[in-house]
Amino acid sequence: MKPFLLLPIFIVVDVLVVLLVGAASGNAILSLTLGAAAAIFTLSLYARCTVWIANRRVDDLPVRRRFRVLARGTLAGIGLFTATVLLIALTGGFSIDGWGSAAGMLSILGLMTAVATAEEVLFRGILFRLVEERTGTWIAMAVSAALFGILHLVNDPSAIGGELAIMVAGAMTAAAYVATRALWLPIGLHLGWNFAEGGLFGVTVSGADSSTPGLLRGVLDGPAVLTGGTFGPEASIFAVLISLAATLHLLRLAHRRGNLRPRRATAPADAAPADAAPADAASAVAAPGVMPPVSER
Repeated sequence: MKPFLLLPIFIVVDVLVVLLVGAASGNAILSLTLGAAAAIFTLSLYARCTVWIANRRVDDLPVRRRFRVLARGTLAGIGLFTATVLLIALTGGFSIDGWGSAAGMLSILGLMTAVATAEEVLFRGILFRLVEERTGTWIAMAVSAALFGILHLVNDPSAIGGELAIMVAGAMTAAAYVATRALWLPIGLHLGWNFAEGGLFGVTVSGADSSTPGLLRGVLDGPAVLTGGTFGPEASIFAVLISLAATLHLLRLAHRRGNLRPRRATAPADAAPADAAPADAASAVAAPGVMPPVSER
């Protein structure tokens, strides 16, 4: 039961990170500094708690290519959300009402760096992994995505459609975790998507009101099913379809790499040899295309 202690620890970390970096909102330099520091602290704490509490190696924070994968994930997240905005604009639902603030954009970047890291560690590195070890990949994806969506009810309890859209986005980052068996790609996707939403296009992020302007002043006008309404473009049908397409692509990649794991069979107590290697460790080594763990560097 010790690994489950990670959940309350990182729920508290998530809340504290949001409050701390959010308090610096509007100050670009302070927000960027606190955001980067909070992300590094979260990852360092996760690595240490994984060893000390969960008693396993830190195989989902590989050192090799970490910056490259993180950068690619961030650019992919920006690209996916930009495609969403372009589709909304083609229907007449999005327009630009001038420039916002470059300082505001950087402030949002700092906040989203901290938030994306804390949430992906909690929902993918801890919750997803704990559920997957007992029920397999598919149920773990459903549970982590559902709870990820429910969390965002805090922003707007009435936006049920928005929460369902967030669940799809959660499935996308979970699929990124499965495809790579590392946290760098899901953190990058999460960061890029949210940064593009609030920092570049200046629209509402996940139903949360913000006084910090983005680089542009985006205006949404039209049916909520197309624009996302007051929740923001994440609740748009276009965002849902784009997230689903990305999820399917990542799951096909995970399948080719042998990273999809079945539900663990319950064996009699005397059937398993005492020196049997953990299934997840064995598959992490055997699966082609998966980045090797830190401990092997």
